[in-house]
Amino acid sequence: MKLQDKVAVITGGARGIGLAIAERYLAEGARVAVADIDVAAVEEAVAGLRPLGAERVMGVRLDVCDVDSIQAMVQAVTQHLGAIDILVNNAAVFDMAPVLEVSEASFDRQFAVNTKGLFFTLQAVARHMVARGEGGAIINMASQAGRRGEALVSTYCATKAAVISLTQSCALDLIRYGIRVNGIAPGVVDTPMWDEVDALFARFENRPLGEKKRLVGEAVPYGRMGKPEDHAGAAVFLASDDSEYVVAQTLNVDGGNWMS
Repeated sequence: MKLQDKVAVITGGARGIGLAIAERYLAEGARVAVADIDVAAVEEAVAGLRPLGAERVMGVRLDVCDVDSIQAMVQAVTQHLGAIDILVNNAAVFDMAPVLEVSEASFDRQFAVNTKGLFFTLQAVARHMVARGEGGAIINMASQAGRRGEALVSTYCATKAAVISLTQSCALDLIRYGIRVNGIAPGVVDTPMWDEVDALFARFENRPLGEKKRLVGEAVPYGRMGKPEDHAGAAVFLASDDSEYVVAQTLNVDGGNWMS
């Protein structure tokens, strides 16, 4: 097993890609902390994960917009599981609107969670890793939206472009401590959130519900939208010794949607 006895924190881990990564990490021998702002979803996720190793999984509430909450999460995980070897920075929110209609509240919320929250969670965990002196792996979830602009998704695209940039800068700073920082850029992924995205596209592009989701899936060179579990292999690779010499990279896991 590639992650035997490693301790991983997965933010936004109660559903979607985060939950799929948690399942795979447990299968690879890791101990996993599912961190999410939705306490009920955390409890449900942990209950579902316990058959994979009841003593190796815990849940913790985390609001990435609150530095005190981040610090409390680090303390809770280290007290319960002993250390943090891996961080998957997965928590994110999405909104969209034409540029002329983007509200300040929407802009601030997306940057607060997707960029600022990601950075200060990374910082808190990196401080623990540096103090521990055994290195670690940090994986930031970006997006194909961070590779290019999209007319209706200006703010979200900007937050994810910032994630890619932060991944590069933090990696160059932290590698001297043996901490490898890399990223994953998913494409379009079939999660419950995409039903909300589809509804927004229906509103702004005057489409029937479900049409945008169908069209983006058909446009993927692989032939379908991604599934949460499609990203778990890359997350294992970047967390394991197999990627020891991989630093400051953001891997596209998108069925061929973006080439770089």
